[in-house]
Amino acid sequence: MSALFQSATTAMRMLALASLLMAPMGAVAYSKATGHGIGKQGAGLVLFVTLQRQSMS
Repeated sequence: MSALFQSATTAMRMLALASLLMAPMGAVAYSKATGHGIGKQGAGLVLFVTLQRQSMS
């Protein structure tokens, strides 16, 4: 019974770690699929250009 409990605990830890690593990629994929996100107009454009300029300097 102890071995079953230990393997279940290990499986739950692996599932938690995998979900923590995959959540950001899932959020990006969801935002691309639904069209939400920072638009390249108005404040989104200003933020995009500012970040691009800072990364080049």
